[in-house]
Amino acid sequence: MSFSRCALLWARLPAGRQAGHRAAICSALRPHFGPFPGLLGQVSVLATASSSASGGSKIPNTSLFVPLTVKPQGPSADGDVGAELTRPLDKNEVKKVLDKFYKRKEVQKLGADYGLDARLFHQAFISFRNYIMQSHSLDVDIHIVLNDICFGAAHVDDLFPFFLRHAKQIFPVLDCKDDLRKISDLRIPPNWYPDARAVQRKIIFHSGPTNSGKTYHAIQKYFSAKSGVYCGPLKLLAHEIFEKSNAAGVPCDLVTGEERVTVQPDGKQASHVSCTVEMCSVTTPYEVAVIDEIQMIRDPARGWAWTRALLGLCAEEVHLCGEPAAIDLVTELMYTTGEEVEVRDYKRLTPISVLDHALESLDNLRPGDCIVCFSKNDIYSVSRQIEIRGLESAVIYGSLPPGTKLAQAKKFNDPSDPCKILVATDAIGMGLNLSIRRIIFYSLIKPTINEKGEKELEPITTSQALQIAGRAGRFSSQFKEGEVTTMNHEDLSLLKEILKRPVDPITAAGLHPTAEQIEMFAYHLPDTTLSNLIDIFVDFSQVDGQYFVCNMDDFKFSAELIQHIPLSLRVRYIFCTAPINKKQPFVCSSLLQFARQYSRNEPLTFAWLRRYIKWPLLPPRNIKDLMDLEAVHDVLDLYLWLSYRFMDMFPDASLIRDLQKELDGIIQDGVHNITKLIKVSEKHKLLNLESFPSVSQSRLSGALKSQARRTRGTKALGSKATEPPSANAGELSLASRLVQQGLLTPDMLKQLEKEWMTQQTERSKERTESGTHPKGTRRKKKEPDSD
Repeated sequence: MSFSRCALLWARLPAGRQAGHRAAICSALRPHFGPFPGLLGQVSVLATASSSASGGSKIPNTSLFVPLTVKPQGPSADGDVGAELTRPLDKNEVKKVLDKFYKRKEVQKLGADYGLDARLFHQAFISFRNYIMQSHSLDVDIHIVLNDICFGAAHVDDLFPFFLRHAKQIFPVLDCKDDLRKISDLRIPPNWYPDARAVQRKIIFHSGPTNSGKTYHAIQKYFSAKSGVYCGPLKLLAHEIFEKSNAAGVPCDLVTGEERVTVQPDGKQASHVSCTVEMCSVTTPYEVAVIDEIQMIRDPARGWAWTRALLGLCAEEVHLCGEPAAIDLVTELMYTTGEEVEVRDYKRLTPISVLDHALESLDNLRPGDCIVCFSKNDIYSVSRQIEIRGLESAVIYGSLPPGTKLAQAKKFNDPSDPCKILVATDAIGMGLNLSIRRIIFYSLIKPTINEKGEKELEPITTSQALQIAGRAGRFSSQFKEGEVTTMNHEDLSLLKEILKRPVDPITAAGLHPTAEQIEMFAYHLPDTTLSNLIDIFVDFSQVDGQYFVCNMDDFKFSAELIQHIPLSLRVRYIFCTAPINKKQPFVCSSLLQFARQYSRNEPLTFAWLRRYIKWPLLPPRNIKDLMDLEAVHDVLDLYLWLSYRFMDMFPDASLIRDLQKELDGIIQDGVHNITKLIKVSEKHKLLNLESFPSVSQSRLSGALKSQARRTRGTKALGSKATEPPSANAGELSLASRLVQQGLLTPDMLKQLEKEWMTQQTERSKERTESGTHPKGTRRKKKEPDSD
């Protein structure tokens, strides 16, 4: 080929690519014009400079890098320019060249300098080889280099720049690691809130146990201020302060994730607002701010909201209410903002004592008793046994609607009501005013989710025990002294030990990536899924020792659920932050359906939602019906939450709220008759409520602790395992007893069943192939479910 023809083809290349391909063209022209500097040497210098520039950063977890697909090139409209410049490539020779390139230690080392560890290098090479071998025509630069290598006119190392270019196409994170590290740098959170830094705030920490009056004193300051904001951990608490404030003649608005209430006739914002902590404004100036339950700054999932409120509220005075365990951390955090912390200590207003005897039997219950359980099955079982004894009980657990919880609390507190016993979960720990004489722990084992999103079965912490026990004998109740004990005698000594332990100081505050940070990540990684973006963000993030990145499993669950639905990143992010109970399949499918309707630009009207939930709904006939109604209530909550973010697409919030109030009434009636529902459920074998002793102290010292450690690898997906039928219908199976006693989780049971079925299938295949069966016998082929 003439030099003029070569120059003509060169001129046909896009101008931006000429410079990038100059090295390759030089390689192609080397036989005619002499040697050029080696490409590998040039790349090595660049790699060294790049690695030194980004030195000091932690090594990323490359298992999070999901490779993108780069399709092979089809036939080009301009023809195969590379073949015209040289000759068509022999695919067999090219394959040998690529295999040689892959095995070169120098190439692997250079790849590592660019962030390609052994795993990424292998994946990138497989993709690169497929691209080369399956493309009809290649770019002229790589075609020429491959041709030269095949003829011995170039070194196999000259492929590296093209391999690296391809690797960055399938792993775009390699090309922007420094930018991603800057975006995910979370080391100076106080700087995120310039409005708060412009105010010299006064920080007052009201420290004390439950029922010490700490929140009361902070709220009095809030009432007397010209403007104020109350930030609570629960909708119930936000409602309570909202009602108290307006009753005291201080106009106050209400803001929760699902509700906005303004009290001024003209619709203007009042000077005071009561909100859930996630909803507080960090740009509105206030005279006084109150942050309740500040110790929740350590919460693995929600701690970020307390951190944001603490660092970001623009208030002249910020009053914090919570446990003494948070004082040191708050003081350290405020030191970084240049603000001092004034600590005010409070003592409990009424005495509380741990009894020397356990309850032992439900026959020993007295008016004002509250039995605290850590599972719904225990709630149902205890309620049923109390009813058998001719007593009436109120029931409170976490998934009940707020209105139902308040109704059950009112029933229990009413001296004229025959209901004198309360059966509840630790949901009573905050947000409800209850007149309790004695707290009885039915068990001391509670499933929890740690910072990694793993499920653990361990004894309750000192902080949790104090929070629950402190509900007995409250200052405002009819019982001026509180008592605490356990159901089983074996647990009593452990309870005393737990309550005597000092509460571990809180050492770190939670953080959470913002929508803006995720959007900047997506700008650099446009083809990466939102769930994978979160994983990479958390992996790249850098935090000071006083902070941690909150667990984002719920966010990722929602992101994966709606990943296939076409939504903009900002809209997708908002949908994923919607609070849903992923244990409820109907709630999860509703999020999916809402997102699908949104993507079609079809408004979710009142009429549409009525059809979707099959309204009107019948009163519950059994426990399953009651749980289904609770799930529908959660779906209406989800609608209301989204209606304040996308008003045009969820336009009927007021009608849905009226519908939800009607549903709340149906659920209240169901809970009021819960023992009847339990009876029906038992009759139809929908529940198995045989009573077994709670896990005792002796078990905790050995088997339970080891089981708890093993359980940490099990994710809390929330679905119940199907229990194998027992040999005797009147008895619980071994699996049921282990689950009841806390030694086995439903997820572990499902995994065991899955492994057992896999083993049975493998053995069946082996027997089929060998034509024999154990002990020399032959069996007829059974039906699939006969085993």
